[in-house]
Amino acid sequence: MTGTFSSVNNALSALRYHQVVMDVSSGNIANVSTDGYARRRVIGEAMGAPVQPAMWSRYEGAGDGVKVGGLQRMVDQFLDVRARREHGNQSFLDVRQSVLERVEAGIGEPGENGVAAALDEFRSGWHVLANNPDSEAARSQVLARAATLADALSVQRRNVEVEEGDQRIVLLSGVDEVNTLAGDLAETNRSIAVAQMNGTEAGVLLDKRDALALRISELTGASATLNAKGGLDVTVGGVALVSGSDAGVLAVSSGINADGTADGGPVGFTVTSPGGTVTDVTGGVGGEAGGVAELLTTTLPAHRAGIEAVAQRLADDVNAAHGAGFDQDGNPGQPVFTFDPTDPGGPLVLNLDDPRLVAASATGGGPNRNGDNATAVADALSGAAGAYQRLVTGFGSEVASTRRLAGNQQALTGQVDAAREQLSGVSLDEEMVTMLQAQRAYEAAARVMTTIDSVLDTLINRTGLVR
Repeated sequence: MTGTFSSVNNALSALRYHQVVMDVSSGNIANVSTDGYARRRVIGEAMGAPVQPAMWSRYEGAGDGVKVGGLQRMVDQFLDVRARREHGNQSFLDVRQSVLERVEAGIGEPGENGVAAALDEFRSGWHVLANNPDSEAARSQVLARAATLADALSVQRRNVEVEEGDQRIVLLSGVDEVNTLAGDLAETNRSIAVAQMNGTEAGVLLDKRDALALRISELTGASATLNAKGGLDVTVGGVALVSGSDAGVLAVSSGINADGTADGGPVGFTVTSPGGTVTDVTGGVGGEAGGVAELLTTTLPAHRAGIEAVAQRLADDVNAAHGAGFDQDGNPGQPVFTFDPTDPGGPLVLNLDDPRLVAASATGGGPNRNGDNATAVADALSGAAGAYQRLVTGFGSEVASTRRLAGNQQALTGQVDAAREQLSGVSLDEEMVTMLQAQRAYEAAARVMTTIDSVLDTLINRTGLVR
C-alpha cells in the first residue's frame, strides 16, 4: 500500500520491532549470570510484496516496514556435542584424580608415620637385639615395633576400604540423580514438542534441555542427539536412556548391593526401558559414574591387593627367618605374624606377646648370648621393603599420570567452554550497543510518525482554506 498512511504503518512496525529488540536485549542482560542461558537475537524481516502472485491485483508498494521474524538462540549444535563429550571425559578424570589423591595422602610416604618408617624401626629393633640378645627391653622393643608395623599396614588397607565404601555410596547416589535428570529431560522433550506444534517460543525449554543433557553427560559420559521434535535423545554406553518423551531407568546391576556393600564382582550397569526390557550397558559408562566404577573394579582393589601382598611377603620372610632360630628358652622360633586378610585388624596379625619367645639365637639347646638369628631376621625384611617401595612408587606414578591427564583434559574442556561462551554468553557491551541502536531507531520511527502527522495536519486542516 502506498500513500501517506503507509508511512504511518511503516513507522508503527518499526516502533513495534525495536520495542521487541529492546525487550530481548534487556532479557539477555537480566540473565547474564544465569547458568545454561543462551543469549537471544531478534531476527528482523522486511515487509514487502506478498509471496503469492495474484492475477487481478498488483502490489504497487515500496515496502511495508519491518516485522519480527523470530528469536534466534545463539547456539551451535557442534559445540554443544563437543561440550558434552569433553565434560564427560573431564568428570571421569576429575573423580579419579580426587579419589587417588586422597588415598595417596593416606599412604603418608615418605613420612615418619608410614609403613616404610615402621619397617625401618622394626629392622633397627632386630639389630639392637642382635647386639643384646638377653636384653628384656630389646626383646619387648622388637614386639612393640612389630605391632606398630602391623598397625601401619592395617591403617593403609582400612583407608582403601573406607574409600571404596564411600565411592559405592557416591555411585548409587549418582545413579539416582541420573534417573531424575533423565525423567526431567523426557518431560522437557515433551514440552518442547508441544511448544513447537503450537508455534510458541521455546527458548527457556531449550536452555533447560541442554543443561539437563550436559549434566547427564557429566555423570555418565552419555551422548545426545537432536530428534525431529526438537528434543534430545540420550544413550549411555550405546543403550538408549531417553528417547523423546520416554525415559529408561539406569541401575547398578553388579558390584554393589542395594545397601551399599560390595558383592565382590565388577561394577556393571543396566538400563530398563519404559516397556520393562532390561539391557546390559556393555559399551562402557564414562563421566563420574564410569570413573567411580573403574576405581571400584580395578584401581582400588589392585592397590588393596598390593598392600596385602606386601603383608603376605613380610609374614612369610619374617616367619621363615624367625623359625630358623631359637627363643630364650632354646625352643625353635614360632611364627611372628599371621597373614589374615579377613581379620578386621589385618592383614598382618602379631602372634607373639611374650618377649622370651623372640628367636634371636641361631643356636639351640638352652639360653645363650647368640644373636645371629636376629640379624638374619633383620636382613629378611629387605624383600618386603622392596615390594612396598615398588607398590608406593607405582601408585604414585598412577596418581601423577591421572593428574597430568586431568590437566590436559581441562585445557581442552576450557577451550570448548570458551568457544560456547563466546557464542552463547551474554556480553554486556554488545547488549548495550544493541539497546542504544534500538533506542535510536525507535526515536527515529517516532519522528517519522510526527512528521507524517504534521503532513496530514497540513493536508487536512490547511489545504484549500480561503481566508
